Amino acid sequence: MCAGSYLRCSAKKGSLVRTHQDWIAEAAKATLHTRPFIGGGFVEAGEETFENRNPANGALLAQVADAGEAGVDRAVRAARATFEAGTWSRAGVAERRATMLRFADLLAEHAAELAVLDSLDMGKRVVDAHDLDLPFSVNLFCYYAEAIDKVNDEVAPTPPGTTALIRRVPLGVVGAVVPWNYPVDMLAWKVAPAMAAGNSVVLKPAEQSPSSALRIAELAAEAGIPDGVLNVVPGLGETTGRALGLHPDVDVLAFTGSTEVGRYFLQYAGQSNLKQVWLECGGKSPHLVFADADDLAAAAKATAFGIWFNQGAVCSAHSRVLVQREVHEEFVALVAAEAAAYTPGDPLDPGAGMGAVVSPEQTDGIMRFIDGARAAGSRLVTGGERITRDGSDCYVQPTVFDGVDPASELAREEVFGPVLAITPFDSEDEAVALANDTAYGLAASVATGSLRRAHRLADRIHAGTVTVNGVDAFSAWTPFGGFKGSGFGRDLSLHALDKYVGLKTVWINH
Repeated sequence: MCAGSYLRCSAKKGSLVRTHQDWIAEAAKATLHTRPFIGGGFVEAGEETFENRNPANGALLAQVADAGEAGVDRAVRAARATFEAGTWSRAGVAERRATMLRFADLLAEHAAELAVLDSLDMGKRVVDAHDLDLPFSVNLFCYYAEAIDKVNDEVAPTPPGTTALIRRVPLGVVGAVVPWNYPVDMLAWKVAPAMAAGNSVVLKPAEQSPSSALRIAELAAEAGIPDGVLNVVPGLGETTGRALGLHPDVDVLAFTGSTEVGRYFLQYAGQSNLKQVWLECGGKSPHLVFADADDLAAAAKATAFGIWFNQGAVCSAHSRVLVQREVHEEFVALVAAEAAAYTPGDPLDPGAGMGAVVSPEQTDGIMRFIDGARAAGSRLVTGGERITRDGSDCYVQPTVFDGVDPASELAREEVFGPVLAITPFDSEDEAVALANDTAYGLAASVATGSLRRAHRLADRIHAGTVTVNGVDAFSAWTPFGGFKGSGFGRDLSLHALDKYVGLKTVWINH
């Protein structure tokens, strides 16, 4: 079933290849929902709304309801009622598995529609959403559906005449808050394991990208997922997000986003019911390039992908490159040559190298980093300019700065945009010290031809994922998350289920 879903979801399969005009036509027929989805259907919310604009051209897409405190409370009550009723939480594993697989198939069937919604909302290239985000998300729902009957309870050793069971039980109501950079993907990372474990979910999408989440909730109901298991509350962070974080009947809060906002959710938990909080926050991931790299051009190509894919809006973007001095000049030239392949364009055009930045405010922030790097004396190698097209100035050239001071803002702060900072180093010890000199610890990568060095650095670099001879490697089977200011807890893999279950001991004297 799900193998077929994966194939149907790929726009690269024969007749499913779409042109620029095809995607424009797909976008013209898109329906954008604007109301919260609670208890199995769309409901009326309060009078407050917020604008959803297309960053590619500035056009107003919709006025979306801000669910606020009342909407969150209604959603949590619906989620709790369904959980207590047991229609999902106590359903047999075969039933939950089959329903989640139907859901995955529906996501695959609607891949083009969902990809367009994400592209319109936040400016990403529609082909990236369709060819990468959707297949991975579909497979995550398949993966966790198939994992339901593979995670077993335990029997502990006890004295004669007693039996102790260690059971993994769903926790109840999961609040999930996801960012705008991967709307469908991040939904799947949270919702799939939480739902597979038997919980009910109240999801808050980012205010910049509510459309796909609302449509996915509708598809969940169509797949037969019981009413109240997946609820979606659009809204602003300071209203709807805050209300979800403070709600006393939310058992778990799973968040992906900035470290700054992650701190708020920890505070909300302390101010309310001490709910569990799991954070996957920002990063300033280093890429260490050594002179003994087997293929310097391949390392440069990986560097370009690691910083310019998705307009640089990736929490684990490898935005700091540390290059051994012997190959420094050659490597900088190779990276600069890759910039042409990432020229920004219409997100609906498969030929565009990058799409639009999500908003004028985010673009302003990126340009402040660029201006600051110039003022700090870093050498601008390529890019550095804001571009206006189709009435929008939410486009930034792929940008490289060289000779970046490790103590500077560009080397230490998360830009969340297509701006690369390059710093040379001399020794391995210096490279490790620079790599670890950060408030973050999400990811890192190493380019080297030495297996000994690869293992040595993997041990010494303090990051949740260390990729050797590539950047930002992850899969459904491997845990993803970080250390330090990048948060705690893990998404993906069977380990993600640990966030959404509790251990219950059942001791029987007989």
